[in-house]
Amino acid sequence: MSIIYSILTVIITVLICFIISTLLPGIERKYVHARIQQRIGPPVTTPGIMAPLKFMFKENVEVSSPVPSLYKVLPIICFIVVTCILVALTPQAYKIPALASLVAIVGFLKVEEICYVLMGALSKSVMSVKMPFPDLVKGAEHINATRSFIEDISARRSLRMITYGSFPLYLSLFAPVTAARSIFLSDIVTYQQTHGPFLFTVAGGLAAIVFFIGYMIILNEYPFSIIKAKSDVIEGPYMEYASKYRAIVYITRGFFMFVLGAIFSVLFIGIPPNIFSWGILLNIGVALIFVFMMGIFSAFTPVFTNRQLLPTILSSTLLGILAVILGLL
Repeated sequence: MSIIYSILTVIITVLICFIISTLLPGIERKYVHARIQQRIGPPVTTPGIMAPLKFMFKENVEVSSPVPSLYKVLPIICFIVVTCILVALTPQAYKIPALASLVAIVGFLKVEEICYVLMGALSKSVMSVKMPFPDLVKGAEHINATRSFIEDISARRSLRMITYGSFPLYLSLFAPVTAARSIFLSDIVTYQQTHGPFLFTVAGGLAAIVFFIGYMIILNEYPFSIIKAKSDVIEGPYMEYASKYRAIVYITRGFFMFVLGAIFSVLFIGIPPNIFSWGILLNIGVALIFVFMMGIFSAFTPVFTNRQLLPTILSSTLLGILAVILGLL
């Protein structure tokens, strides 16, 4: 009976968190971006749930891809991975060896990042039309040039971002480990419930700043949206997704915003998501705080090029290293 109760608790927790997550993109658009830009903005339900429902009834396009089936399934993989992260954060999952440690969270996050590389690398068209460049028109000077596609640019940028761009996020995730002296989520939660939230320490405060920077990087939000910069790659890896596939992309983004907030709640405050505990309110509050902070920050910043991106990542990485060192003292 206890196993059935645990499974039902996890399922209900995931469902409630998912429902709440559908409101987060709308809250960001209406109550942050729209207010800053002095406009009305869309209804709260539009970006997170109504737009995906609309896309469900749109006509799909046949993308030009060497592996079209894999390309189409990548958004579904992302959604499954994000769901697995949330399940791993629930206290009921701490008894499952494969999900019990922070290594599982990091592994799932890396899979989610790798999907962006594959999305860009597997798309060979623009709005379902194959358009390699440079153009080999009669009289062109690029006869023997290596030809590329717009999404190839995004794929290369995604590869660079998962190589060093998201490093600050992973440093901040392991900062609480230095205090709890354990990589297991149950130990990290127990330590903070005994000694107080890691967030309220010097190391925790520094790591929280690094986490927020990594939060924006892994969400590909301004100013760290170089892999889908509209000035040159338009929508980047998402450009060829239409109909139900684009709907899944929209839904996953909002869900991922909530799950990243839940990661912070577990690692920095010691409160895991559990629908039958008051802690779920704190999880929701943390997710909202991050959404508002991200919305304010992104509204005033342009897309960072490598000239701004590299120093930002380097400085936040050094700050993350400092947080880890202070946590060990």
